Amino acid sequence: MTKALLIYTDFSLESLITLKKVLAEKNTENNDCKYDIYLVSGYETGDSISTLLFNSKGKILSEIRSQEFCDAYNIIKNKYPHLINRIICDVYTGYFQRVFDNYINAKNIEEAYYCNSLIEKNTNKKFNLIPYIKKCKTLKSTEIITEIPKSVIEKGILAKVFA
Repeated sequence: MTKALLIYTDFSLESLITLKKVLAEKNTENNDCKYDIYLVSGYETGDSISTLLFNSKGKILSEIRSQEFCDAYNIIKNKYPHLINRIICDVYTGYFQRVFDNYINAKNIEEAYYCNSLIEKNTNKKFNLIPYIKKCKTLKSTEIITEIPKSVIEKGILAKVFA
């Protein structure tokens, strides 16, 4: 059986700690589910005609998602191949709750996970999806508490995700 999960992200390495915790929790449940995981960020496209015509979701994702982020989620994906059917990175560009609810229903998403510590980091046209997630009546939402290590012995930010 396949279920769909939404994980609110800002496409930073720190946001993958939420994904890692959710998959570790699902791994302990010992059910035979595979998950379609939607890593979603709110993105303000603006109202310029040229921006709306010439910016695709792929182009937006390539601008806001780093190569380190892609490498890290591929490592997590390889760690839990028995749980993950696919991981989809997406941006939500709507402004109304009803549009968000339709997005959730169209993708058959049943559960959403978010971390409040990402709120301060939203910049560069990104906006907070947590109010939309909390107001969605068809979605079971859960806050994941994460503690990002202050100092990491290994070099690089990537080590924070796997510490």
